[in-house]
Amino acid sequence: MSRVLVVVAHPDDSDFGAAGSLAHMADNGDEVTLLFCTRGEQGGFDPSLHEQMPMIREAEQKEAAAVLGITDVRFLEGYRDGWLHPSYDLQRDIVKVIRQVRPDLMIIQSAERRYDQIYASHPDHLAAGEATIRAIYPAAENQFAWPELITEEGLEPHMVPEFWVMSHANAAHVVDITDTLDRKVGALLAHRSQTAHRGDELGTFVRARAQDLAKQHGLPEGHAAEVFLRVVR
Repeated sequence: MSRVLVVVAHPDDSDFGAAGSLAHMADNGDEVTLLFCTRGEQGGFDPSLHEQMPMIREAEQKEAAAVLGITDVRFLEGYRDGWLHPSYDLQRDIVKVIRQVRPDLMIIQSAERRYDQIYASHPDHLAAGEATIRAIYPAAENQFAWPELITEEGLEPHMVPEFWVMSHANAAHVVDITDTLDRKVGALLAHRSQTAHRGDELGTFVRARAQDLAKQHGLPEGHAAEVFLRVVR
């Protein structure tokens, strides 16, 4: 059994990028933790719900996680959707969770902008990716980075041995999600404030995209995949 920590900017980011893989991990008995840097309060389409959007999106994310078999869902406090930066405060907060969870594997967002897939390069995604990679190395494993985490909270340094990067141009690590594709779609549909307007088109798009990735990476016809840049240290 492994410990897996996923760090992303907004509710639904992990479901678009890795829900099929995460469902497999949960089924295998891995301990999966989802960490969201914001509650995605700038999302949604109904102005009348804007004030309630943080609560709505938190609830939707927990519902989506339950579809995948994940119960450990965490949100950082004090960071605004649309205003995320790879600040030292953000890095410290991510380091704290890394040392709490002590993951064998992390799944993170890419810090590299992609002009061929601009939707994968939301500024908050880039910021979350940059802050997380800085937290992985060197901060989480450095005893002199925020020493109060050791002296005041007993959180000893931890070296993350492997991480996967979502939406990276050089992604080549393929996970066959044929058996969990329906749950990926179900998780995304749980984000009603963000996806309800797309109707049946969302499921069609997600399935086609996953099957296209599988074909590109040599899986048999009819299979579905998610792909990552895999970094083993």
